Order: sequence, then C-alpha cells, then structure tokens
Amino acid sequence: MLKAAAILHHPQSEGALVFARRMADGFRSEGIDVRLCDVWHADAPAAVDGVGLIVCVGGDGSVLRAARLAMLSGTPLLGVNMGRLGFLTDVGPDEVQQHLHDIHRESWRIEERVMVQATVDGDTAGVHHGLNDIVVSRRLAGRPIYVEVVIDGARMAIYRCDGMIVATPTGSTGYSLAAGGPILAPTEHHLVVTPVSAHLALSRSIVLLPESEVLLRVTSDHGAVLSIDGQDDIQIESGTSVQLRISPYRTRFVRFREPSSFYADLAQKLDIQISSPINHRA
Repeated sequence: MLKAAAILHHPQSEGALVFARRMADGFRSEGIDVRLCDVWHADAPAAVDGVGLIVCVGGDGSVLRAARLAMLSGTPLLGVNMGRLGFLTDVGPDEVQQHLHDIHRESWRIEERVMVQATVDGDTAGVHHGLNDIVVSRRLAGRPIYVEVVIDGARMAIYRCDGMIVATPTGSTGYSLAAGGPILAPTEHHLVVTPVSAHLALSRSIVLLPESEVLLRVTSDHGAVLSIDGQDDIQIESGTSVQLRISPYRTRFVRFREPSSFYADLAQKLDIQISSPINHRA
C-alpha cells in the first residue's frame, strides 16, 4: 500500500496547481500522506525524499525535471497531462481520479526508460544525467562550433556545426527528430548522435550500441554550451571533452494501461494523418 506521495506541479500553470490540490485531497482521502510542491522549487528534492510515488502535473518539461529528481531513488513517476498531448504524460486528470484506489494499492505497471550520462573532462563531480538528451551547442549566434566526435575510441569526424545532440530513445522524438534524427522505440537501450546543421561533414545520425561511449571534444575558440534536457546550461571552454554513455539510472514511469502500439501512439502524437488502406480491387 502506498503510504506517501509527492505531487509536483508546473510553477506557472494555475490549472496545474488547482488540479494538484484536488488530487492531494483525493490522496489524503485514501490515507496517503501528500507533499505538494512546485517542481522547480528549491524544496522539491526534499519533497520527493522517501515517498513511494512522484506525481507530476504539467507538461513534458515538468516531467523532465521530475525525472531527474526521481532518478537517484528510482521512485516511480506518474505524469499527468493538463491538456496538451505530451510524449511523457500518460494520463489526464479524469483518469487519475478513476485510478485513486489503484494508486493506493500500488496497482500499476512500470515502464523503464534509459537516461543519458555526461561526464565533463573525466571529472566525476561534473556528471550530469538527462532523460531526453544532452546537447553541446554554439555559444554565440551565427558562430558555428567545431566538435570532434570519437565513438568507442574511433575518431569519426570533426564537425563544423551548430551543435551535437546525444539523445535517448525517449528524446529521439524531440530536438534530435527536428534535426533530422531517427525515431527510436522508447524502451530501447540505445543512444543516437545527431549533428545540427553540419557543414561539409557526415550529416546523418549515428545510433550507438547499448555499451558504446561517445566523446565530444570542443575545439572552437569561443567555447560552447552543454545543455541537459534543455533545462540546465553549462558553459564549456575550447578543449573541453564530454564523455557520454547510457546512464546507470532509469526513469520508472507508472502506467495503468496495457502496452499499446508505440507506432499508433506516435502517429497520434505527431498528428500524422493515416490514409485508408488502398483497395487494389477497385
């Protein structure tokens, strides 16, 4: 039985806050201790400490933040969609209310997603983890950067580009896709390396083996920016190396439905119009 839960909400959405409070009342009626907090508040790490479930009310950006709060403990995470169709939020407000008893009994299944880990210049204090992607990009507008790419010790190329994206399967439908990268099924254990606006270089993405590592070395005079899930930015200087691999941590999403076709869901979320089958007998 679930004893304690943290409900995190989008900081600037009145609707998310109102529903989070209503959900907290519903949880308390089931005898569940509730901690309510803004997902970006300084108290959020303390709010999730020791709970059996983290609920995030908001959009995909809020869920990305909550995933990094949940990763150290491996606490299950439930994303609640507040109107916009997201890739990470699985249920709407009405469905949560319908599943209150299931939540109290912890009657759910877990879907694990891999994360990506970046180590800056081999410094263990500079280790970062993302659920979607980690990006090395230009610092100055209009000034491309030079990035040397080494995979498992093999030097692939030096890219003159706007940036390099290393995305998880979860993140393959985000920035990487917009840059021309492939879509990976979200439960796969691969990373995909995608250049952004590469000039006179290999412009295609590379899908890595699960055990592979990629090193990105910035050789531009004006440095670059390391971005984690598009939320945390770190300035890095010329000569800096960033080693990336699959993280030892996982995001453990709560699911109430049975697994459905990933491709059918993808078509809906990308608003792809699926035509009727061609009638070859006509």
